[in-house]
Amino acid sequence: MPRSLRPLTRAVTYTRWLHLLCAAVVAFVCAAVYPGLSRPTLGDWLLVYAVPVPLLVAAGLVPAMRRAEGLQARLMLFPGGHARVAGSDEARTVSVAPSASWRDRVRTSLWLVLRLFLGLSVALLSGQAMALVLELAGAAAGTRPGSSVSPVPISGTGWWYGLAAPVVLLTLLYGVVGAGWLMARAAPLLLGPSAAERLAALEERTEQLLERNRIARELHDSIGHALTVAVVQAGAARAAADPAFTERALGAIEETGRAALEDLERVLVVLREAERPASSRPTLQEADRLLDSARASGAKVDVTVSGPLETIPGPVSREGYRILQEALTNVLRHCGAGPVRADLVVADGLLTLEVRNALPTGAASGGGGTGSGLRGVRERAALLGGRARTGRLGDEWQVHVELPVG
Repeated sequence: MPRSLRPLTRAVTYTRWLHLLCAAVVAFVCAAVYPGLSRPTLGDWLLVYAVPVPLLVAAGLVPAMRRAEGLQARLMLFPGGHARVAGSDEARTVSVAPSASWRDRVRTSLWLVLRLFLGLSVALLSGQAMALVLELAGAAAGTRPGSSVSPVPISGTGWWYGLAAPVVLLTLLYGVVGAGWLMARAAPLLLGPSAAERLAALEERTEQLLERNRIARELHDSIGHALTVAVVQAGAARAAADPAFTERALGAIEETGRAALEDLERVLVVLREAERPASSRPTLQEADRLLDSARASGAKVDVTVSGPLETIPGPVSREGYRILQEALTNVLRHCGAGPVRADLVVADGLLTLEVRNALPTGAASGGGGTGSGLRGVRERAALLGGRARTGRLGDEWQVHVELPVG
């Protein structure tokens, strides 16, 4: 099929035609009730165009009108099935929210006026074209109508008049294609999201991305810690060959696994119910279970707490818990059982969390780990307006984090 004929075979061409004809109904209703316009002349059509304009301008100032016009535009101006079009990229350029500002209301009024003018023009073109086609068909058949409403007077009869009828139809259809294209281009400008709506959508998208990253860190920290403890405990139990130690190791693995399942359930709740906050996440006041888990794996953890942990804001306390969890997991994964020093200090509007552990003999400068876990520690600190420092300090590996709590 020639490319020039493809628009005539698309369903969207005819849905746009219908969209424009619906707008012309308002003008025809006004023509029927306005005195002197029941049989309009060519000059009277100017009044047919002008009479509905004040009504449409007033209607556009109603906030709900923007939603109604946006829904119509999405369904009838853009290609695709009605079930898909609302999610298409083109349809998303048209807002379906009520007017939130006077700028939105003015744009809606302009849209209604534009739709009226194009719709009425297309309706008049359609009527005149169909009248001319009937006139040509009658002339080709050798009959003449009793009264002609054709815009072009035809004299005589002959079969050759039938050759002009397809030309008139094609002219009409291409006019409809052009008017529909113009409406589709104007829709994003007049019915598109305002600057405030675009900013809100961008903020929502940013929040979704941050939430996904947070969930990924939750899974990494919680499940990674549990698996690390289980591996270390199992290895130690095998090496010890002591039934009593094996019993304690199995108990520690069971307890750590149960805690990891609870954390996993919290994360899955967030995934299943996006609007429900994960307020039940553990905080630094529950850090004892982390320390007990690390001690059960053979690490000698010495903890110093200075300042009231209960006064730390919830988000900071929850992120601090995850940072401590990742630091202890990092120790067990890369350095095994050994002495660990953890300091939690709340003073001068800051939560200072520091974890140090001795590096094994012969460990490289990166022996404490440089993977996604420590990167997550730095990301958590940055999101809370704090800072994190990780790396080798003499013969020790250090994780030093400062978070504002003011």
